[in-house]
Amino acid sequence: MRSTVLPIAITMGDPSGIGPEIVAKFFARRLVEDATPGEGEAQPAIVIGDSLVMRHALTLLRSQLRLRTIAAASEAACEPGTIDVLASSRLDTLPPPGKVNAPSGKAAFDAIALAIDLAVTGQVAGIVTAPIHKESLAAAGFGYPGHTEILADRGKADRVAMMLANDEIRTVLVTIHCSLREAIERADFPAQMSAIRLAHAGGRALGIAAPRIAVAGLNPHAGEGCLFGSEESEIIAPAVAAARREGIDASGPWPGDTVFMQARAGRFDIVVAQYHDQGLIPVKYLGLDKGVNITLGLPFIRTSPDHGTAFDIAGQGIADPASLETAFDYACRLAATRDQDHRHG
Repeated sequence: MRSTVLPIAITMGDPSGIGPEIVAKFFARRLVEDATPGEGEAQPAIVIGDSLVMRHALTLLRSQLRLRTIAAASEAACEPGTIDVLASSRLDTLPPPGKVNAPSGKAAFDAIALAIDLAVTGQVAGIVTAPIHKESLAAAGFGYPGHTEILADRGKADRVAMMLANDEIRTVLVTIHCSLREAIERADFPAQMSAIRLAHAGGRALGIAAPRIAVAGLNPHAGEGCLFGSEESEIIAPAVAAARREGIDASGPWPGDTVFMQARAGRFDIVVAQYHDQGLIPVKYLGLDKGVNITLGLPFIRTSPDHGTAFDIAGQGIADPASLETAFDYACRLAATRDQDHRHG
């Protein structure tokens, strides 16, 4: 029996990485959960990817799951014990595990592109993306540095931001995939305002009525009164003041070496970090198994695990699907909040 709830699309990730394996493990755990009586209808899910790759993942894991190929998201039955796979590619041979290669990069991209199309046209409730490899993307001729840029481009989003979240802290990045030198140049006033606004909207989407947003400084000790740089006084502080005039509960700039500790203690709901590693190191230090990447600013829901393709263990059947499961849970939470907003809007 087909579900009356739109499914969440899970992309298989890079076929040479752990993506197909953790997706298969995710559905295997759902098989056990589906056998346990519960309340309400479970959130349906489908896989966007390659049937050959997903069949291999099931064989690798000696899984009891059955694979069912579908031609459209609307054909998904989402029956217990079955993975519905909507083919985004049709590989003739399996790409080698743990190696950068163009066929894997193209198959990974094709899955993302189809998932975006489904989300934009309202055929799925959201997207959860398994990890891709940037070098394989480049080998296949795609110039995107990562998922976020693909999503923003094909989703036609003017401004997007990464929110990394776990049970203890949440952080939103002002700049994403670029060199540190370039990040300093990109962290201008418009970028600050965009990140703060998206952090506020992201907190609201997670059910926080009035998110408390701390903006981290760029320089040591948040510039120490301009002794170590003037970006805090010339750019960040004016952006915080402008955000507050818009009714956003923003504060800062706060020293980057202590602001996450304060957020973890409950003083702030979200930290706006200036560059990639400033924001991601605290989240990842607390554990990759519970970290989730949420892309803010898109016209659809997208989450992903907070880890990479793990080429060193790919094909061994030992990868942990915990972060993917958490990403799926966040996608369900965001979808439920969005549905409530639409009903009450």
